[in-house]
Amino acid sequence: MRILIYSYNYHPEPIGIAPLMTELAEGLVRRGHEVRVVTGMPNYPQRQIYKEYRGKLYTTEVRNGVTIQRSYVWIRPKPGFMDRVMLEGSFVLTSIFQALNGWRPDVILLTAPPLPACVPATLLGWLHDCPVVLNLQDILPDAAIATGLIRNKLLVRVFRSLEQFAYRHATKISVIAEGFESNLRQKGVEPEKISLIRNWVDVNFIRPMPKENNVFRDAHGLNGKFVVLYAGNIALTQGLETVVESARHLSHLPDIEIVIVGEGRALESLQRMKQIWKTDNVRLLPFQPREMLPTMLAAADVSLVVQKRNAICFNMPSKIPTILASGRPILASVPQHGTAAKAVRQSQGGIVIPPENPKRLAQAIQALYENPLRCALLGRQGRQFAVEHYAFEQILTRYESLFASLISQPPALPVVPVGVAQNCNESPILASSLLGYSKKNER
Repeated sequence: MRILIYSYNYHPEPIGIAPLMTELAEGLVRRGHEVRVVTGMPNYPQRQIYKEYRGKLYTTEVRNGVTIQRSYVWIRPKPGFMDRVMLEGSFVLTSIFQALNGWRPDVILLTAPPLPACVPATLLGWLHDCPVVLNLQDILPDAAIATGLIRNKLLVRVFRSLEQFAYRHATKISVIAEGFESNLRQKGVEPEKISLIRNWVDVNFIRPMPKENNVFRDAHGLNGKFVVLYAGNIALTQGLETVVESARHLSHLPDIEIVIVGEGRALESLQRMKQIWKTDNVRLLPFQPREMLPTMLAAADVSLVVQKRNAICFNMPSKIPTILASGRPILASVPQHGTAAKAVRQSQGGIVIPPENPKRLAQAIQALYENPLRCALLGRQGRQFAVEHYAFEQILTRYESLFASLISQPPALPVVPVGVAQNCNESPILASSLLGYSKKNER
């Protein structure tokens, strides 16, 4: 198959969707498929275009058999809302030319966020007469609304319309958690259009390793400490201030050290909180190279997953499979009935406590510190679950099968509701869709 992956994030960005899409693309190539990736100039998490890509409008490179077509994006180090609009808008406008510059795909995989990318991906699907799979990594705009990023009622309506456009015109929607499924069904998406395919982890790369003679522990003076690790994105949905404040309640236990690894600018606000609360038992460290990830995870006694109370069913932390694969227990301070909580409970690889409660978090950390046997049991159970449910080759096969099934299916005739042609916003789109269908039948 010829597979086009439309993803704003890709290698060499170290966290989030970038490593996942990189592994997926390269895995598909290893199985004999042709893959090209349309992506932006790398900029995350520093929110600055990487030095070797600055000053360029477009670049094309080949890495591990994948053709990577990059385009310019508008990015600012401390983006406000309009900066984010400009960022996503610039990717939509510039990426379409790269997407058109190459062979005709048999199928398109679009990752969201960013949600506006559904527009060029849909147009490409019509132009090439091929299926489009929308891969939802977050439910947008729910997350932006719940966290206060979008407050203007007009903008809310705009993004809701964009969301409905994406769901309506995608051939298939792949979601990474059960909570996403229920969210989409409540919004009127047909169940048969939704496919649950979880995010994955390379269980050979991320694996249980001993804490002894650990390079990460040695480098940061953590030997002899009970290390509670948070590593990853620091954004509005996390609420890492809860973790820093919880350290106040653990000052009587000098063996416990909380380590937060993240992007430098995001750590600045946590550093101020650390000074206010005088939490010297909190260590703030910059992002580590990806090749250091297995060693860093192995340095932990417990790894944290943290969310605010309003992150219910629209966010599934990609770090959960990774932590489980490392053989370390998860302490999840997340909404009790949310997607993340369900994933942790299913795995039997961690414990779930209420979010945004520093004292409760400290009590849970102390309980695990005092019960190393329970920590070891949770770690073993989590690792087993990761091998059985999150192994990369299994998930890769599911994507491969999904793509193949869509390519083999004849297209469905678009249903045009009575009177919709009078809608000046919709008629050009429907006309293009019907024209593409008609031309395919002629062939």
